[in-house]
Amino acid sequence: MTTLILTVVGDDRAGLVAKIAEIVEHHGGNWENSELAELAGTFAGVIQVSVAPERADDLRAALDILEGLLTVTVHTSADSDVSASDAQMVTVRVLGNDRAGIVRDISSVLSAHDISIDRLTTETKDAAMFGGRLFEATVVAKVAASIDLAEVQDGIEKLAAEIQVDVTFER
Repeated sequence: MTTLILTVVGDDRAGLVAKIAEIVEHHGGNWENSELAELAGTFAGVIQVSVAPERADDLRAALDILEGLLTVTVHTSADSDVSASDAQMVTVRVLGNDRAGIVRDISSVLSAHDISIDRLTTETKDAAMFGGRLFEATVVAKVAASIDLAEVQDGIEKLAAEIQVDVTFER
């Protein structure tokens, strides 16, 4: 099977997921994994689909009918540099007063250790008792066994002290 990664974005409205799923199914594809969200009136997502190699081009072409409702970009899946058997999963949770640059700072520490982020979820919300905004993030990363996790954790904790956020590093 061929794995395709669909990125979708457009104005949010009812039925968008159903339209994509219908096209995928009609062309013999299997919807395997996805992350979809509505943010500020915009629908966006990433969808992993498997399809027989001889049907992949037809599926790509069929997704073009969504133009006007959604912008759909199709990518062929790339293999990860870190094999599943040679990897550890780590989770970094961040909580602190919202300010510009937190995602840049955390991701820079991970990048400096050659760690690629598998999943990043962020949210800001009112801090009712403090009168400001709170920033929360969860980073999940697959780390090669050759990387020194103690060194990575130390770097994350030093950064947390500098930018005054609480960070939890879970192995």
